[in-house]
Amino acid sequence: MAAKAGDNPDSLMTLATEFCLKNLRNTMCYQGFKNKLCLRSDIFLPSEICDKLVNTYMELVHTNSNFEPEESFFQLFADPRSTRLTRVQLREDFVRDRDLEAIRKQDLIELHLIYCNNLSSRSLKTLICFRETLVSLCLFSCSNLFYKKGGAPLACNDDSEDSPASRQALETDFNFEGFNRLRLLNLGGLSEEVDAEVLLRPLKSLTSLDLSNVQLQGTTFLTQWKDRLTSLVLYNVDLSDELVNNVLELVNLRHLDISRESRKVTRFQMIGKILVALVQRLIHLVSLDISGHIMLDNCTVPHVTGSKNEDQVLNAIEAYTEFRPELAHRAINQLFDIARIQHCGQLLRALQLVIAALKCHKFDKSIQVTGSAALFYLTNTEYRSDQSVRLRREVIEVVLNGMEQYQEVTVQRNCCLTLCNFSIPEELEFQYSRVNQLLLKILEPARQDESIQRIAVHLCNALVCQVDNHHKEAVGKMGFVKTMLNLIQKKLHDRMCDQVMEFSWSALWNITDETPDNCQMFLNCRGMSLFLECLQEFPDKQELHRNMLGLLGNVAEVKALRPQLLTPQFITVFSNLLDSKADGIEVSYNACGVLSHIMFDGPEVWSMDEPLRETVMDKMWEAIQSWDVSSRRNINYRSFEPILRLLPQSISPVSQHWATWALYNLVSVYPSKYCPLLIKEGGIDLLEKVLELESSHHETKEMARKVMEQCENFKEDPMETNHGQEVNFEQRG
Repeated sequence: MAAKAGDNPDSLMTLATEFCLKNLRNTMCYQGFKNKLCLRSDIFLPSEICDKLVNTYMELVHTNSNFEPEESFFQLFADPRSTRLTRVQLREDFVRDRDLEAIRKQDLIELHLIYCNNLSSRSLKTLICFRETLVSLCLFSCSNLFYKKGGAPLACNDDSEDSPASRQALETDFNFEGFNRLRLLNLGGLSEEVDAEVLLRPLKSLTSLDLSNVQLQGTTFLTQWKDRLTSLVLYNVDLSDELVNNVLELVNLRHLDISRESRKVTRFQMIGKILVALVQRLIHLVSLDISGHIMLDNCTVPHVTGSKNEDQVLNAIEAYTEFRPELAHRAINQLFDIARIQHCGQLLRALQLVIAALKCHKFDKSIQVTGSAALFYLTNTEYRSDQSVRLRREVIEVVLNGMEQYQEVTVQRNCCLTLCNFSIPEELEFQYSRVNQLLLKILEPARQDESIQRIAVHLCNALVCQVDNHHKEAVGKMGFVKTMLNLIQKKLHDRMCDQVMEFSWSALWNITDETPDNCQMFLNCRGMSLFLECLQEFPDKQELHRNMLGLLGNVAEVKALRPQLLTPQFITVFSNLLDSKADGIEVSYNACGVLSHIMFDGPEVWSMDEPLRETVMDKMWEAIQSWDVSSRRNINYRSFEPILRLLPQSISPVSQHWATWALYNLVSVYPSKYCPLLIKEGGIDLLEKVLELESSHHETKEMARKVMEQCENFKEDPMETNHGQEVNFEQRG
């Protein structure tokens, strides 16, 4: 069988690294003085492992909400005798001056600092420690790096780093003197107060330079690398004739980017003559980006980004994601159109690029909106069969990241819709607690956006259907029952019975299945009052009535809670609902089920004068006799235990009859599902006891024999006999 997209398993190195980082104190570290994390004395790690540890740590910090950062993590790499770092990538405000200082003794070859706005000029002094070994350095958009940290002089201690860096005075003493091995440098987003020429003048051997969004006071300094520079990025740099002429001197350039954001105002005109000069003079060019200046209709260079076809769109996402989110956003939007209207031919690459963009720009709203929208179309039914379990789990994780970060309507809607493309609860079970918490958080406020409410309640309902009881109990403790009842209360106030109302009752039906604690929560949160109000306000809503009675059937199965149902008001309501024809037999069936469990507690608990116990039992007999035993059902039993306990007893023959009828109906209409279940749970022995009891009615005994015959016939010929009919597994009574 051919491998599915993204099916390659994680390497042992990756798995071991993540495990160690999540269990530092049980693997490579111990708790030292003042709870400081310390490396064990017998640990010696090479650069391949140390680099992986640091870079994976940063990824976990930014993408895994359950991962707790360690205050002294970077101190683990302070001593190069036991740990060796060579290639480190740090990003965003999480990184502080003291983190970089902790690794100052390491012989770094490559250091990437991206959006590290909490770094101040203290870190420039640390950079000098790496000057003899650094080959590649990125200082992209570290807005405060060239400024001394603000605050009163006496407040300049480590604790001050916990607040965002505030600018004070510009650092003027730093330049790249002594960085003789440096070949690749990215200064994108360098403050306009910093003179790039003075800063760069000492560097003699650069081969790659990125000055995106940098204001250049002069440009002749570029020619000092005319024989060495192979890559130059001047994105959003104000072009001039002088700058173009200096670029033309860089005859060994292979990659040139002089693009700009199309909305950026410029007086420079990119005329055809300039383009011709660039192509003719720079004979080694293999990629040229002039987007934002003109439309590139025909191009002979091998690697082209643009919006003309899927290849160009994916190239653009790949090229622009890390340093140009505004352009990556547009490219992802183009991919969204391709996946929605046409067909995505490079599914694995597309998904991986969108996932990478969403991880990289967790705090960029535009990326989150377009990326989550693209994921919705890239994970739908058309592409599903080509995707591996691992790839789909990556999508789920990045979608949940977006839901955690943004309460904005569009992001929330896109993320919820994308989750609907997955098999629920199976594909979401590995993040079960997290996804439920996020959905309940969405439903907490009285949102006016009906679409998000509807999708979130649908997902909540699906998540508590067909899962183990411990999952339901855990979700109940998160406030699931109260949240659903609050939604119902709001809909009652608005006098509206819509899908949100029906899904909420359905979700309560599912979450109370065989979970007494959740049933108790329902009663404690005024659930019965809301039930009565809904019955009165919406007397003709059959689906609503079915869901509510199914839920109350679960409550009635709990012996300790049944006394709360045994009131004249509730018994009268249940008795009246025996006559209901709503949704076939379902409402009448569930009302009779509730009463059957109450009757099973015996006449001694029946303390009311009206209605009489005998009168209600007579109505139950009449209702059961009116049902068609071949009725198809909107119900799914995972266990017959609540029904089976009503069989071997003489306290309430009508309860016994209801239970026997239920079994006969289910094994007759759905034998392949329910005959094995009944046999497995010992139902045949209990039915034999029904036949032995003198108190059992003749009709009950006849039905019990038919159930036993049906199961015996199924064992002899275990073929489906319901002529293609299927049970609706969305609900459980």
